[in-house]
Amino acid sequence: MATVNRRLTSILATDCVGFSSLMEKDEEKTLDNLKACRSIIDPYIEEFGGKIFYTAGDSVIAEFVSPVSCVNAAINFQKAIDERNKITEESSIMTWRVGVHMDDVIVEKDNIYGSGVNIAARLEAACTPGQILLSSTVKDQVDNKIEFSVEDAGTKALKNISDSYQTYGISPTGGKVEKTDGKSYAKKESERNYKPKLAVMPFSNASNDEDSGYLVDGIVEDLITEFSMIRELELVSRQSCFDFRDNDMDLKAFCEKFSVDYVVVGSIRSSGKRVRISVELSDAKDDSQIWSQKFDKIIEDIFDVQDEIVRQISGKLLGEIELSSLERAQRKPTENLSSYELLLKGKVLHHKIQKDALRNALTTFDEAIKADETNGQAYAWKACALGQGMSRGFIEGDMAEIWSEAEGCLKKAHELNDNDFEVHRLMAEVNLSGRNFRVAERHASKAYKMVPNDPRVLSVYGEVSLRLGKIDQGLDALKLALEIDPIAQGKTNSDSRTSPVLFGEYLARNKNNCLELVEKLEDIDPKSWLVTAKLCNDEEHDITEEDWYKRGKEKFKDKDWTNEVDAFRLNNDGAKESLIEFANSLF
Repeated sequence: MATVNRRLTSILATDCVGFSSLMEKDEEKTLDNLKACRSIIDPYIEEFGGKIFYTAGDSVIAEFVSPVSCVNAAINFQKAIDERNKITEESSIMTWRVGVHMDDVIVEKDNIYGSGVNIAARLEAACTPGQILLSSTVKDQVDNKIEFSVEDAGTKALKNISDSYQTYGISPTGGKVEKTDGKSYAKKESERNYKPKLAVMPFSNASNDEDSGYLVDGIVEDLITEFSMIRELELVSRQSCFDFRDNDMDLKAFCEKFSVDYVVVGSIRSSGKRVRISVELSDAKDDSQIWSQKFDKIIEDIFDVQDEIVRQISGKLLGEIELSSLERAQRKPTENLSSYELLLKGKVLHHKIQKDALRNALTTFDEAIKADETNGQAYAWKACALGQGMSRGFIEGDMAEIWSEAEGCLKKAHELNDNDFEVHRLMAEVNLSGRNFRVAERHASKAYKMVPNDPRVLSVYGEVSLRLGKIDQGLDALKLALEIDPIAQGKTNSDSRTSPVLFGEYLARNKNNCLELVEKLEDIDPKSWLVTAKLCNDEEHDITEEDWYKRGKEKFKDKDWTNEVDAFRLNNDGAKESLIEFANSLF
């Protein structure tokens, strides 16, 4: 195993408050203001002997030999930032938080790792804007050695560290240092963040014909999407719910497996232009019925019926809250019902992940476009289907031409409807693949804002967040995707959902979580194997006799690790080089 370079140091973590929101409002102006703030922060860090390590986005991590120098640097740049904010226009104001901790770290090229870095980052996140938050270790070292008083800030709930972590605050700009109780805060946050979990099960097709089956499944998929837009709910994914039907699983066992609170079931009968929809909401714990209703409508009213179902059920579960998700006017794919029905059929065929079905899906999306050339979703789903066909070998021909066609469909879909989350999800995937991380973040954030419960959105949002240094944000999204959709569409196990979570845990330096997850992988992949081995090496944890390590070493002995690590799409050249060197040292 490789030698690890450790040292005791003082770590400063700082970032801009509300940076993502500022980027959404005006990206160019925000980046200019970030540059202006960094022109203040960086010189003070250097003046007091600090070294800035690799940073992503608005965050800065620096180390200092002296904790006194570290805190003095923070005091000086917080004062200077405050002075800048007093003379700049309101829309250009940026406020920063700082966390400072002293601990043992690992230094590797342009990167710094270790639990000490995590604690500094957690302190920063818990800090009052414009102030500095210290750990007890730092407070003991700087007391009576700096010009500002260090005040008791009480305990804080630091994620994955402690619900009652003692902290101390400094307010360089004169504001009050608030004393808090971490356990009380953690309890309130837990209660505030609770969301009832809903499963919308496949409706039965009371017409018993194939064409009606496409309509039924398509309407249910649309309902799941509508519910997925409600932030106050947590949704089991479409794939998991439809797998229930295909695997003939017991509903009670399904609800227990996914910790479901409430279940929606129903049936649809169609005859010509008339549609009868029966819907029932029940409590998964005791099977008691909460609400039910029958709708006898014509197909042209289907959007209104879907809205009414979502409104009624969400009202029963959440009370009378304002549901912005029901502003369907800007999301309605088409006014042409023939185009809409073809779109639904194409989506159902696409989800089968079969060669013939995929080809039929492409034909069906073309027919939907022919019926209404302004149906943006048909273009978006055709792009998605072309991507599936290329990746799985379902379609033949010049791959460059096919990819160009997919990009053209995506561009057209975006032009037709900037409010379609599928378009932004796909554009995020494309830009992530092309390592255009900032553009990918913009599209992923838009998709997530629209549909925070869709596992595909959560997946790309989480992957992009990880690469921009927003580890907690990325992990939360990826864990939720694993929870609500463990076996992703077209997969036979949960590896494709588990592996990204493991990668996030590696970036968060959570060794035990990585070891737990790597054991769950049915078919270990090179990235999961390598990053877990690397983290264990850094933490001096011997894995040479562990089964997963030995299996991977045999399986990946002929890998070209330069190309393999390049495929990880890291946003950090130093980390990439270190992983390649480590991988080559193992063989």
